[in-house]
Amino acid sequence: MPLLELLSLIAAGCTAGAVNAVAGGGTLLTFPVLLMCGTPPVMANATSTVGLVIGTAGSIVSFRGHLRAIRELLWRFVPICLVGAAIGSWLLTQTSDDQFSKLIPFLVLFATVLFFIQGFLRKGPSQQKTRTLWFSLALQLPVAIYGAFFGAGIGILMLASFGFMGMTHIHEMNAMKNLLGSLINVVAAVWFIAAGMVNWPQALALTAGALAGYYFGAHFSQRIEPRRVRHLITAIGFVISIVMFWKQFG
Repeated sequence: MPLLELLSLIAAGCTAGAVNAVAGGGTLLTFPVLLMCGTPPVMANATSTVGLVIGTAGSIVSFRGHLRAIRELLWRFVPICLVGAAIGSWLLTQTSDDQFSKLIPFLVLFATVLFFIQGFLRKGPSQQKTRTLWFSLALQLPVAIYGAFFGAGIGILMLASFGFMGMTHIHEMNAMKNLLGSLINVVAAVWFIAAGMVNWPQALALTAGALAGYYFGAHFSQRIEPRRVRHLITAIGFVISIVMFWKQFG
């Protein structure tokens, strides 16, 4: 591997890891870099997933103090994430992502707007909160399918659904997002490895950068006031949306 390609992949992995730890969307950085290196699109997608999956552990460790508060919710979401990840992984091995990718800008933009306005919505009665919990659980299946299929912006989608069901503590939301996202990526990575879809030298270069990026991104995001983290996540979501619209229709 040329030195410039190696350094580019390490830098992309580090930046993507930091972005994923805060809000998601790191695939938007690693996927184009892999394409620039001449990697075929489907292999680039799979290699990006495998390259970033190990680094997820860094963000989980940094948010471990918030896991106790969300453990009652995890048992509801984990099975759905595992099923959705298996479906999404299978779809990538069977179909082209051209048609599906056209929906991604609209999904991320919708989720970002929803995440932005949910803080202004008044909390409803307990029955309404129960209904929004079931809505969030139902939404998690297509989110998990999409996460394994392509993945960019999955953090925005999950954070939006968590906020809609009444979660308000941004660090607890990030902790659940990182844990569930890592499960989805692990299932996808195992599937892609078994299918022989991974460029290993490139994946290892991404992993080297992502390990540092995930840890420091998760660590320093918790030192920022929650309101500012929310604003940062919203800004990231809009930037991701603009980039995706430009890539698809520009």
